[in-house]
Amino acid sequence: MSWLGKFLGGAFGFMLGGPLGAILGASLGHQFDIGMIRLDAHETLRPGDQHRVQMAFFTATFSVMGHIAKADGRVSPEEISQANRIMDQMSISGEMRTTVINLFEQGKSADFPLDDVLAQFYQECHRRTDLIRMFLEIQIQEALADGSMDSKEEKLLLHICGQLRVSHFDYERLKMRVQAQQRFYDRNYQYQQGQQYQRQPPHRHEQSSLQDAYEVLGLTSSASDDEVKKAYRRLMSQNHPDKLVAKGLPEEMMKLAKEKTQKITKAYETVQQARKK
Repeated sequence: MSWLGKFLGGAFGFMLGGPLGAILGASLGHQFDIGMIRLDAHETLRPGDQHRVQMAFFTATFSVMGHIAKADGRVSPEEISQANRIMDQMSISGEMRTTVINLFEQGKSADFPLDDVLAQFYQECHRRTDLIRMFLEIQIQEALADGSMDSKEEKLLLHICGQLRVSHFDYERLKMRVQAQQRFYDRNYQYQQGQQYQRQPPHRHEQSSLQDAYEVLGLTSSASDDEVKKAYRRLMSQNHPDKLVAKGLPEEMMKLAKEKTQKITKAYETVQQARKK
C-alpha cells in the first residue's frame, strides 16, 4: 500500500512536523500539533527517510503549484487543467483529491510560507538532486501550462531555484528541456492524429521533431554518437521510476516518471533513426 493509502487508513506511524506538516494537516481538515511527532517503536525520524520524503514531496509539489499558478494575479483554466492532469495520472480521487485541491488552494493564499516550505522540503529530501529536479520540472510545467511564462512566474521560479540550491544556468537548461519535451510530445501526437498534414509537410515535421529530440536529450545536432548515448543513459538513470521511488518519490507519481522516460526514449530513437539515414 502506498503512503497515501496508509495515511488515510490510519496506519501511518508518524506525522510530518514543520510548515509542511501544518499545510498537510490543514488540507486534511485536521488540527495537528506540528511540534509533536508520533512514532511506532520500529520507526525513526531523520531527514531523508523515505516516508518523510514522500510526504514532503507530495505536500510541497501541490501547494507550490498553487503558488506559481497565482503568481501573475490569476489562475488560468489551463493551469487548473494541468494540476488536474497530474492528479488524474496519479489516480487521485475521493478524499485524497479533496486534500490535493486544498493544498493547491493553500499555495494560492497571500500568506503562504514559501521559503519555510522550500527550506523544509530541501532538508527532508536530503539534497537528493533527482527529486529536486523532478519537483522543479513539475513547477515549470505549471508555469508553462497556459502557453507562456509570465515574468512574475519566471522570477518566482528563479527564487525557488535559489532556495533549493539550483543555479540559474541549471534552471535555464531544465526549462529548455521541459519546453522541448512539450513540443516534441505535442508535435508527434498531433502529427499522428493527422492534424499537421495540412499545415506542415512531412519533411518539415521531421526537421522540427528532430531538433526538439536533441533538446530533450540536452544536446545539439553536432553531438557525437557517443555523446548521444551517454546523454540518453544519464537521463534514463536520473529519471528511472523505481530509483526515484526508492529515493522518496511518492509511488502515485511513478506514472509521471514513466511518462518522462518514455519521452526520453522516443527522443533518443528519433535521433538514432535520423543518424542512420
